[in-house]
Amino acid sequence: MSENKDPHVAEHGKSVEGVKFVYDFTEGNKDLKDLLGGKGANLAEMTNLGLPVPPGFTITTEACKVYLDSGEEPAALRDEVSAHLDALEQRMGKKLGQADDPLLVSVRSGAKFSMPGMMDTVLNIGLSDKSVQGLAKQAGDERFAWDSYRRLIQMFGKTVLGVDGELFEDALEKVKETKKVTVDTELEAADLKKLVTKFKKIVKTEAGRDFPQDPREQMDLAIHAVFDSWNTDRAKLYRRQERIPHDLGTAVNVCSMVFGNLGPDSGTGVAFTRDPASGHQGVYGDYLQNAQGEDVVAGIRNTVPLAELERIDKKSYDQLMQIMETLENHYKDLCDIEFTIERGVLWMLQTRVGKRTAGAAFRIATQLVDQGLIDEAEALTRVNGAQLAQLMFPRFDESAKVETVGRGIAASPGAAVGKAVFDSYTAVKWSRSGEKVILIRRETNPDDLDGMIAAEGILTSRGGKTSHAAVVARGMGKTCVCGAEELEVDTKRRRMTVPGGHIVEEGDVVSIDGSTGKVYLGEVPVVPSPVVEYFEGRMHAGAEDADELVEAVHRIMAFADRKRRLRVRANADNAEDALRARRFGAQGIGLCRTEHMFLGDRRELVERLILADTQAEREESLKELLPLQKQDFVQLFESMDGLPVTVRLLDPPLHEFLPDITELSVRVALAESRQEPHENELRLLQAVHRLHEQNPMLGLRGVRLGLVIPGLFTMQVRAIAEAAAERKAAKGDPRAEIMIPLVGTVQELEIVREEADQVIAEVEAASGTKLKLSIGTMIELPRAALTAGQIAEAAEFFSFGTNDLTQTVWGFSRDDVEASFFTAYLEKGIFGVSPFETIDKDGVGSLVKLAAEAGRETRPDLKLGVCGEHGGDPESVHFFHEVGLDYVSCSPFRIPVARLEAGRAAVQSQGSDHR
Repeated sequence: MSENKDPHVAEHGKSVEGVKFVYDFTEGNKDLKDLLGGKGANLAEMTNLGLPVPPGFTITTEACKVYLDSGEEPAALRDEVSAHLDALEQRMGKKLGQADDPLLVSVRSGAKFSMPGMMDTVLNIGLSDKSVQGLAKQAGDERFAWDSYRRLIQMFGKTVLGVDGELFEDALEKVKETKKVTVDTELEAADLKKLVTKFKKIVKTEAGRDFPQDPREQMDLAIHAVFDSWNTDRAKLYRRQERIPHDLGTAVNVCSMVFGNLGPDSGTGVAFTRDPASGHQGVYGDYLQNAQGEDVVAGIRNTVPLAELERIDKKSYDQLMQIMETLENHYKDLCDIEFTIERGVLWMLQTRVGKRTAGAAFRIATQLVDQGLIDEAEALTRVNGAQLAQLMFPRFDESAKVETVGRGIAASPGAAVGKAVFDSYTAVKWSRSGEKVILIRRETNPDDLDGMIAAEGILTSRGGKTSHAAVVARGMGKTCVCGAEELEVDTKRRRMTVPGGHIVEEGDVVSIDGSTGKVYLGEVPVVPSPVVEYFEGRMHAGAEDADELVEAVHRIMAFADRKRRLRVRANADNAEDALRARRFGAQGIGLCRTEHMFLGDRRELVERLILADTQAEREESLKELLPLQKQDFVQLFESMDGLPVTVRLLDPPLHEFLPDITELSVRVALAESRQEPHENELRLLQAVHRLHEQNPMLGLRGVRLGLVIPGLFTMQVRAIAEAAAERKAAKGDPRAEIMIPLVGTVQELEIVREEADQVIAEVEAASGTKLKLSIGTMIELPRAALTAGQIAEAAEFFSFGTNDLTQTVWGFSRDDVEASFFTAYLEKGIFGVSPFETIDKDGVGSLVKLAAEAGRETRPDLKLGVCGEHGGDPESVHFFHEVGLDYVSCSPFRIPVARLEAGRAAVQSQGSDHR
């Protein structure tokens, strides 16, 4: 049931009296995207601005929801459509599909969020065997009329009747071969008439019915097809990829046709108010003479740069430039525009806030601030952590010896290396086997989406910056090179021929540079991104040689740091990681995992400690470990001087420090068979059998280990306290926080705390130094979250271990389930995203919120943080801001992303996100 109480919104599954399902373009505005979809809302907005928009009307997303829920359109919809069609016919002075001078319309999808190429469009609705004659007479161009008719049958057959589109393409190619021409514009009217006859036969054979001659039937069936296209596999896959809700539905836009295929003084194009790849201002876009709109985005004919329009039709070019400036100032953002010129008259068919690359997003945000169009807070909403992460990826080493074999259009930046594959099925199959692949096509279409997602990058020999491949790749942040015309792509033979005759077979490694458009044979080495060099302190903003992108990132990060409330710490276990994290902007360490300090050379000491039979053996092991632990902490406190360092006491599953039971059993068996001495191995095997656990993640670990092995935790606490005292004596400022892991009840924490307080007091007395060491716990078990009010009586801080909390709430063993069934759960829509990647707000998040509130009710000054990798996930950071945590902690390389998202969360919580 819809929660929207707007009187214009229907309850799903029924038609509500008084609900309005159809809006004329003159009635809406850009703020009605929920109801009119992005395309309809923006067509209405351009109409309101007085721009040349062909008249039309929009069927709402609510009508779509009723249709999808019930299988039938709302009862009132047909009458509403009829009324708006009558009004449109009166305005245009012609009727839909009439024989002598037909009104033709397009039927186009338009969801709230842009889904380029994922849903359906049908042009030239209203053409029939009779009206095509009238169109030819009215236009004075027989070829144009038959070209428009064959396009309608082709689009309608594929989109509405489910006919395989390749059948139409093959028929078209055969006609071109017969006529010995390479492009469809070279076909004559007689050729197109024959093609129409062939297309109608294909429809009859494949769909089991004739192509409909009734124009209203054409329109109604096309509307239903657009509704149905919301739930196609490719649309659902795209929504999962882009995290678009599945219950929004699509609007349908019925627009009077204007024709770009009326000859050389007509055409169609796509324009951007700024370069979507770089963000630079200028004239960017593609234009195609004598064509309809789908020809441009399909990439089936190579376009000319938009700047060429000035030479071809200066009047339309000048008008378009003025409109583009109007739209950018009105929307205060990069605008993506579709237009058609019909015999020298310019028409606007669509505008939307354009998809852009990560680099362009940062540049444009700062440019608009400098132009006074937006403020700093709004600039933060124009970028996101995922884009920042993209900018931190490596790039190709320009000094390396490479073999350049082609160059196309730099459509979406990045350095991508992989094995060449020539279809989506292979891309997905190889990717799932662990291979990195580059998807190579002549041009992509919406059916290639799953392969595009699986690939490291996309390479096409046709199309430009506005082709399907370019637009979708930019939206996904995927490296893409388009229009590499020198490369001959043969998808049937699964190979690509490069200049000079060299053949790239499927499986050969290629590299593509989405920033330059260059294509290389083999694997090209990569170097660090300038953005990473900036965060590392090796490139300084403001310096003469500073990268323009670095300047933009620097400014945006400064905005974020000024706005954010959440502090950002690092997960770091040694001084090297701590120093890197500090350079990346960490404000402390939120998680130091001490078990990582015991691996390697020290593993034998821990093994001896765990397997000790006597108190004396145990104390000897602890005595050897103490100075090693102390030195670890001295180095850590020095590198994070003046900032908090949260040290988690030992929390390994016990099996991590014991020999593998199978390997040990084999060693003992071999020794016995050879009659070799094996007393030590046998004793060890007996101990391992005694301590063996079926599920060690839920066994003897964390606080349980500290309680069962006397002296283990007190040794660690002593090492922390002595290291802090040593740093204070050296005029340092250590700020240690001791964290007890896997606590499920306050009694566990009280016992460990009592022992820890005693040790700290002993170190203070011995050193003559007052230490400020706080003691807290991880909340990583459901019981801990549910009894947080009690646990807070003994804890000065909580750190939510959301990795383990997710495992225990869901009953998942992460190491097992991600490989076994998560893919199926994602494909079936059970998960929109893995709960280990983005926090499950409804389940795990509810426990975090409950524990935070209960803990602070007991102890108002309780410090709250999170130290699972959710702390670096953009969407999760917003949730942690909302529930009032003090900080997030994540791996060093995710710190910039967390800082940025913490700033964005603060701005959005203040209601400043107007997008």
